[in-house]
Amino acid sequence: MAASHSHVAVVVFPFSSHPAVLLSFTRALAAAAPSTTTTFSFLSTAASLAHLRNAAARDDALPSNLRFVEVAAPAAEDAPVPRRMEAFMAAAEAGGIADGLEAARAAAGGAPVTCVVADAFVWMAADAAEKVGARWVPVWTAASCALLAHLRTDALRDDVGGEAASRGDELLTSHPGLESYRIRDLPDGVVSGDFNYVINNLLHRMAQRLRSPRSAAAVALNTFPGLDPPSVTAALAAVLPNCLPLGPYHLLNPDTSTNDGDPNGCLAWLDRHAPRTVAYVALGTVAALSPAELGELAAGLEASGAPFLWSLREESWPLLPPGFLDRTKDSGLVVPWAPQVGVLRHGSVGAFVTHGGWASVMEGLASGVPMACRPFFGDQRMNARSVAHVWGFGAAFDGGAMTRDGVASAVASLVGGEEGRRMRARAQELQAKMVKAFEPDGECRKNFAKFVEIVCAP
Repeated sequence: MAASHSHVAVVVFPFSSHPAVLLSFTRALAAAAPSTTTTFSFLSTAASLAHLRNAAARDDALPSNLRFVEVAAPAAEDAPVPRRMEAFMAAAEAGGIADGLEAARAAAGGAPVTCVVADAFVWMAADAAEKVGARWVPVWTAASCALLAHLRTDALRDDVGGEAASRGDELLTSHPGLESYRIRDLPDGVVSGDFNYVINNLLHRMAQRLRSPRSAAAVALNTFPGLDPPSVTAALAAVLPNCLPLGPYHLLNPDTSTNDGDPNGCLAWLDRHAPRTVAYVALGTVAALSPAELGELAAGLEASGAPFLWSLREESWPLLPPGFLDRTKDSGLVVPWAPQVGVLRHGSVGAFVTHGGWASVMEGLASGVPMACRPFFGDQRMNARSVAHVWGFGAAFDGGAMTRDGVASAVASLVGGEEGRRMRARAQELQAKMVKAFEPDGECRKNFAKFVEIVCAP
């Protein structure tokens, strides 16, 4: 193979939504790279790749210069997720990523890996890349403020000590970039929780590796210029070289962002409603509401008087209040799955009730829809704080669990009140910045071109 050929290995954190996000990102890279001189190897576990192949079967074929490469899964697929994460990370640190790079080299006809693009969670990819003489380019999938919090974990622990609970409402004014956030908004494992829990330990070690002198060639950020406050951007730039905001990542592949179909007729149902009147409810696929809170959410939606589309796992339907589905059959639609991007783009949607996962926040913002966030864990509290207080295009259920009165008030306000109109205007203002960033000469497009150049250099 020619010496000028580039071989990019993409290393995936094979849990939750990470594989799908990284595959979409990699498809954009492969489409933008010279197909005759650049090969992409996408490294993940067999179960993860099988799921992605099933999804790809409903979509366009993979680019010709992109291939899947299986890496070992050291724990059984029916093991608890924390156990599987722990086993994967231990194996990765013990040489599993290096083995994956060797498998990618062999599958590519002996072409050595020239660049390792890795989910930032898989921090040991940096060492594996160094051993084969390749560049390391981490991809951060969540919010910039959350990355900054993880980078400052040691300083935050020194500051807060064991007082996280008693100082929860205190603003982090002495930490540049985090001034708008409270101690209780910080992700789990930064200053509270079990520091040795697998995901908390993983993120702490990731941050330590990112801060080390052996720095990354670039860092992809899932944001766009003009979204993050200048203090966040400056604080990240002071620690990480060559941060490139390229997000939201799903816009890098606009032609494939809504190709999942609509088996439950959500879009046709939305067509029957007036503009900006429907509340769309989707609280993610990981956390589950308690039966009591599920009942409060249902009662609040019913009391709001607004039509609603609720994406809710079918196993939770028996927990809904007695008669709820019958009483709301004319005003509501409960489905086991909805094509979220397409739903949020629909003109009838006036509010988004969400868990505040970063992908959902960005998808809502891409459609200019105000939201009400009910965070559960991880970075969701920071995201909810950002939506409600930093950017001002939504509200947060700040006390944790939702109540029927809180839901009814939030939904009614977002779809019909003056506050909702103000929030929508703010959302659309940020949406316009996002659109501009993705124009042919926009900053995200320029940053993506720079990222492709860094990744694909021989």
